[in-house]
Amino acid sequence: MADTPTEGAASSGGMPQLDFSTFPNQIFWLVVTLVVIYFILSRVALPRIGAVLAERSGTITNDIAAAEDLKQKAVEAEEAYNKALADARAEANRIVDETKAQIKSELDTAIAEADAEIAARSAESEKAIAAIRDSAKDDAATVAKDIAKDIVAAVAPGKIDAKSITAAVTAKVKG
Repeated sequence: MADTPTEGAASSGGMPQLDFSTFPNQIFWLVVTLVVIYFILSRVALPRIGAVLAERSGTITNDIAAAEDLKQKAVEAEEAYNKALADARAEANRIVDETKAQIKSELDTAIAEADAEIAARSAESEKAIAAIRDSAKDDAATVAKDIAKDIVAAVAPGKIDAKSITAAVTAKVKG
């Protein structure tokens, strides 16, 4: 058997990378491999990755700027909407006030016309009532004369004439 573990591994076909006699060769190829990988990564892969990251960063920056722009436009649109709404409310209030004033004016005119018509009809009614009253007085006087004649004729026939009965009734009716 072998005296040291490394001699036994090398002579028995063990792991060659653990054989100290091949370390300088392994280190050389390790350095060459790392340098090749470094150049491939630095010349090919890393520029592509950097370009993708820069493109994404630019896209994100542009999207953020566009979002800010849209946000500003939304704020402006909201302010314009609120102003238009306030203007519309003011216009509606103005129209309502004008309509109220017009209706009040028309109502006042209609009330004045109705008052004038009522006054005219009232005056006509007063005249008609006065005419009816006068007519009723005349009719009452006529009826009173006829009744008085009939009564006098029934009580004392032929003693009092019609003229004196008419004068007596007329005097009583007047006052």
